[in-house]
Amino acid sequence: MNFLIKILYLISKMPLKILYVFSDIIFFLNYNIVGYRKKIITQNLKNSFPEKTPKEIAAIRKKFYQNFSDYLVETIKSFTMSETETKVRMQHINQHVFREAKEEGKNIILLAGHVFNWEWMNTLATIVPQSSCHPVYRKVNSTFWEDQMKKVRSKFGNTALEANEVIMHILRNKNNGGSIYLFVADQTPHSSHVNYGLEFLNQRTPAFIGYDKLATRMDLAFIYSDMKKVKRGHYQINYYRMEPDGDKFVTNEVVKKFHQLLENTIKKRPDNYLWSHRKWKYQDSIKTFDSEKL
Repeated sequence: MNFLIKILYLISKMPLKILYVFSDIIFFLNYNIVGYRKKIITQNLKNSFPEKTPKEIAAIRKKFYQNFSDYLVETIKSFTMSETETKVRMQHINQHVFREAKEEGKNIILLAGHVFNWEWMNTLATIVPQSSCHPVYRKVNSTFWEDQMKKVRSKFGNTALEANEVIMHILRNKNNGGSIYLFVADQTPHSSHVNYGLEFLNQRTPAFIGYDKLATRMDLAFIYSDMKKVKRGHYQINYYRMEPDGDKFVTNEVVKKFHQLLENTIKKRPDNYLWSHRKWKYQDSIKTFDSEKL
């Protein structure tokens, strides 16, 4: 395992222009020979975009494989990527929403989806007025990859938190505008925890709702991250404050608003979403389904 770590870190130190050669090779093998989760990707796209022709679905799928290959090498690059390079490659727009939350004395829940490349968001911690930034990570079967993801998400002054401990951390932490918690919020809950679902991308979708409990219990600022791939190796994030329709968020309101914003992001650039994950595998386990259209 130590040998593998050394190899990955050596690869990580290569310039991105060289790593993208590896990405091209991965794409060729994956798209033309291996066909990684091709059936799942195709079915997810068909279900999400029933109005698109088979030719259009195939074109999105091909671009997805290209972006996914870039994501893999960019993730390895993030092991050793400097703060300066990350800032050059990741542009953060509408930073005023962070200053406003700080002035209001409200901690921030930052919600993002599995849109490429969410792993490069970490330098946000170096440009916002908040003193504490906490990217949330999820335990995985591989101890090696969990350790690496924790290290990556703890760079640049961040302090990563495991998903099972973050809610308690937020409740215990003083709500004074000094903290940001970053959730990749379109996670698929385990079948035993699928309590709520909604229609998202034309499908019954189990929704992770942990942050919704915070929205109705605490006076926090909720911000959406609209990720855009400008060109290879360069991304832009537009940040938008999510506001309740009334005086405060009601149950499941922030969940619906997040999925609506994420759906808009995906529809604009469908090849940038992680179609290979099994987001809809537990849709039959939904206990309470919200049939209201987003």
